[in-house]
Amino acid sequence: MSSIEINKDTYLKWYESMLLMRKFEEKAGQLYGQQKIRGFCHLYIGQEAVLAGAISVLKPEDSMITAYRDHAHAIAKGVSSNSIMAELYGKSTGCSKGKGGSMHMFSKEKHFYGGHGIVGGQIPLGAGIAFAEQFKGTEFVNVTYMGDGAVRQGALNETFNMAALWKLPVIFICENNGYAMGTSVERTTIQTDIYKLGLPYGIPSSPVDGMDPVAVHNAMDEAVQRARKGEGPTFLEMRTYRYKGHSMSDPQKYRTKEELESYKAKDPIETIKQAIEKNGYADEKWFEDMDAKIKAEVDEAVQFAEESPWPEASELYTDVYVQKDYPYIKD
Repeated sequence: MSSIEINKDTYLKWYESMLLMRKFEEKAGQLYGQQKIRGFCHLYIGQEAVLAGAISVLKPEDSMITAYRDHAHAIAKGVSSNSIMAELYGKSTGCSKGKGGSMHMFSKEKHFYGGHGIVGGQIPLGAGIAFAEQFKGTEFVNVTYMGDGAVRQGALNETFNMAALWKLPVIFICENNGYAMGTSVERTTIQTDIYKLGLPYGIPSSPVDGMDPVAVHNAMDEAVQRARKGEGPTFLEMRTYRYKGHSMSDPQKYRTKEELESYKAKDPIETIKQAIEKNGYADEKWFEDMDAKIKAEVDEAVQFAEESPWPEASELYTDVYVQKDYPYIKD
């Protein structure tokens, strides 16, 4: 049973948040092509419903951790577009002070703990964050995102075992977009129903239509309720799709145009727009105003990044080494 009602405001917020993710990522791709953004850059275009539907049931204090396709996750958690864009530029005003780049976004203030470049490396970390919440006696949960390639890391099994044993307040989410880099799920695993990987550990696990914010919201609502009650983890396989390649350097020769178009036909932003129109939640002027608002926010982020300073050389080792000023660290 859903504990958080889906209403007019929910639909309008979904549309706004997904449109911001989409427009931000499109601009990031454009800037990468202009060599304003360098290094690696993994775009989230097409998968926005996975985050929109989750955020609508989470509290600001709930934490999130993910892999390196992380710009939209930072946006969803409320990290400012300015600081995210500045981080992509490598500027000192970025959310990781310009030293993390595209793959390593962080915000302690917003309880967003990465952005991790090591495939699957965030999975045990997410369980650790959930353990901390349990230890402190809070009601807050952690949401740990991973790709369909990361589920074949050994750390997943070790983490699932401990999370289930200790009933940690963590929701594991596999964003199954069909391809680990350029290799399809069918070519890399005997178990293509990824959600079933949680079942041997007694973890409630299920597939979810990751192109539909309503389906994501309802599945997440149930999982979050379980976690807050101390009933342990949930594993959800969000079946979604990315319209762009694995990264900006991916020629995407491993999939057909027909496959891509079949997913674009159920684009989550268009689906929610149609639902808003059907229910009379907003008129065309609202959509026009929202488009203008999002464009202005993205343009402002670019200007902020362009005008921000580079990090000082003296910052090279800041936040890398721990100062020995804790009582439990001995010389």
